[in-house]
Amino acid sequence: MAQASALAALLRRLRRHRAGPAAAALFPRRLVSSDPAPASSSLGALLGPSHLSVNGGGSGCGRSAWPASHPRPRFPRRQHAAAMATRAAHQAASSPDSPVTAASSDASTSTTTAAAQSEIVDFIKSTFGKLEGQNHCWLNAMNGIWKNLNQEGIYLVLLYQSCGTLNSSNNHSVAFERLKYLQQRYPHLNVFAVQLGSDVSSLAAQSQAVHTIVTDYIAFPILILHKDFSNMTNGACYLLFEGSKDPMLFPKWVEEPDLMIKAIEELSVLKEELSGNVLSRVSWQKEEVVREPYVGSFRNLLLNHPACVSVDEDGDRIFFSDSNHHRIIISNSNGMILDCIGSSPGFEDGEFESAKFLRPASSFYYADEDCLYIVDSENHAVRKADLGRRTLETVYPVSNKSNGIWGWITDKLGLRKEVTPTIQDFDADSVTLPWHLIQISEDDLLVADRSFESPWILRISTGKKQDIGRAEVMESYQQTINERFALLKDIHMNRPSGAKEPYDSLEKVTGKELVSSVSRFHNYIIFSDTDGQRVLKHNFDTKITSTINFSNCEVLGLPYWSVCNLERVSTWGRSTEQFQEHVRQVDVLPGRCNITVYIDIPVDTELAAPLAENCVWRQVRGSGAEISGCDGPDTAMEKVGIAQQWYDELDNLAFSEVAEEPTTAHGGDDKSADQSYQDQRRVQFTCAVNVSPGTCELVASAALYLKLARTIGDHVDQKALVKWIMGCQRREEHAGVELLMGSRGGDARDLVVMRPVHLRLRLECGDHPAGATNKETISTESSLKIDVSLD
Repeated sequence: MAQASALAALLRRLRRHRAGPAAAALFPRRLVSSDPAPASSSLGALLGPSHLSVNGGGSGCGRSAWPASHPRPRFPRRQHAAAMATRAAHQAASSPDSPVTAASSDASTSTTTAAAQSEIVDFIKSTFGKLEGQNHCWLNAMNGIWKNLNQEGIYLVLLYQSCGTLNSSNNHSVAFERLKYLQQRYPHLNVFAVQLGSDVSSLAAQSQAVHTIVTDYIAFPILILHKDFSNMTNGACYLLFEGSKDPMLFPKWVEEPDLMIKAIEELSVLKEELSGNVLSRVSWQKEEVVREPYVGSFRNLLLNHPACVSVDEDGDRIFFSDSNHHRIIISNSNGMILDCIGSSPGFEDGEFESAKFLRPASSFYYADEDCLYIVDSENHAVRKADLGRRTLETVYPVSNKSNGIWGWITDKLGLRKEVTPTIQDFDADSVTLPWHLIQISEDDLLVADRSFESPWILRISTGKKQDIGRAEVMESYQQTINERFALLKDIHMNRPSGAKEPYDSLEKVTGKELVSSVSRFHNYIIFSDTDGQRVLKHNFDTKITSTINFSNCEVLGLPYWSVCNLERVSTWGRSTEQFQEHVRQVDVLPGRCNITVYIDIPVDTELAAPLAENCVWRQVRGSGAEISGCDGPDTAMEKVGIAQQWYDELDNLAFSEVAEEPTTAHGGDDKSADQSYQDQRRVQFTCAVNVSPGTCELVASAALYLKLARTIGDHVDQKALVKWIMGCQRREEHAGVELLMGSRGGDARDLVVMRPVHLRLRLECGDHPAGATNKETISTESSLKIDVSLD
């Protein structure tokens, strides 16, 4: 009894400080109203008798305490005894027979038995190493991560109930956001989510999980269980356990975050002390490849979660955030793609072709400087794109790297010393997953996360951050929401009788999503349909809502994930695709070999864009060297060193007249050579290789932008055709197409899919032909034609 009293006293001390510095210091301050949280608001709710609600989303998650704006104190190292005592206190709190339970006011914890916790942990552990079973399946398990789960590690698991249907308003975005944040702060944790109460074979349940993966950008696995533990989860909760130790359940972590934070740190300290493992501090273990959600060929769509829209009415430009492709697409009002910002996931400034985002979100066009301010969500940053110079720079946070010539040299040579940040070194004032960007004055931009709970102001003239009060935020937020609802209300009031698509997708738009997903552009309303992976426009005059059909897609080039791997190895972090490679082997003679690759267009499809040079990637290795691009043997030029190219350019400037620049602008309408590309049933690209005796290999990748043929009728099963074009095989791919077609009402005739083509050509070259003398070398020139079929 004395021991139980001591544990009860320890637990009371923990609860007494739940609003103290430990929890508040780790999570940024969130705006929490004293009033009850309003219900989720949507456009459908606006048309009813109820008043406009500004909360929107996050049901089942409650209020939260999130990272504070004041400096974080350093956490002292816990000793083994303290860790064991705290764990015992948690176990005692979760036991219904313990005196601690009687002293605690946590009703949910008191009703959760240790036996039920052990049951769910044992069931979860039984799925380790098995991709799917009778009562479970793993989704988003990139690179077979489900095989590598170690039962002796530390696990942090989000448990949440299945919504049942795709149209359910249940939303666990806030819970996933917290889990992502904890994963970033404690990278040694094994983090995943468990969707409970779902039929493993149900496409609706799998589509719900894929919707969560795409919408919240989940890079950790999701386990679907055909088990109901609703008596434990109470909507959503967190489960923490380590190896064979007893688990700790946190059903009300929103109200008492310090308990779980302390438990994570103490388990981490204990694990490090027992194992003596210091590999986490070794620099070579630093993750250079960004982890991404694994949705397979679903990301081969032209757009992948086009979440945010902004406009430049005077310049006739629309800016779309193709968030999960990590780029900003610029088009005109007719859908012609003019330019693209961003090349691949990462964090890098520079020219548009080499700059990197990590899930760009809302943007704002600043006409005075002809620049675009962009929220870089997963990088917790704000970027600035100079549209005239076509360069991207970081506005916030301010980089501490040297921008001089020496800093550039050390970066290129890899000599800069990188110091891996620790939890204690984490900047307390940094922004956590920003999403929205709203202009509230001539010189001020309001930056906020998706829930508007940790907003701040960015001063345009100085680039400095400034905190803001809740009243100011809600005033700006409410005004913006009212403007967006006023725009969309016209669409619903003028919708044709009986029409469902695309109006049903608007019914699910919450108030918080409206802030960045809707814009007024001349006589149109431009808005995003993220489930349908498209952008829509509504004409005020004709009262017609239609999909923006993008053209000039070849500007986007070859996506970063479609480059064929030189070696068949797996890289930790980024999901490696199982590319369908077309392998050929031919015998050639030494000398120049002109290779032409012909690609047949799949049946029932047509080209949405011609095959341009920037849509093709080539690499020759071994005893050969590439000596030309795709211009063919007649115009091919031998490669020379970079220094010689500089001298040649200087000679041209000094002794040659400057040729007049073409009058046709980039992305113009002069496409006489490509007028009939949609009718082509075969495309080609070329490559010239200088082959020497031995073995060499040509590795090439090309991107074909396809859409359903114009002759496709309504009687054709478009869903099956889309799955065939995309090459769907895994559960995530089939579930993603179900989600896509459901939002589009089954019509995919305006859908553009990027179909990758991968060729691996092995060239076996013998010795040079014998000449008249021993010193004479005879080189030949040959031609090869390679046929590739995608059917």
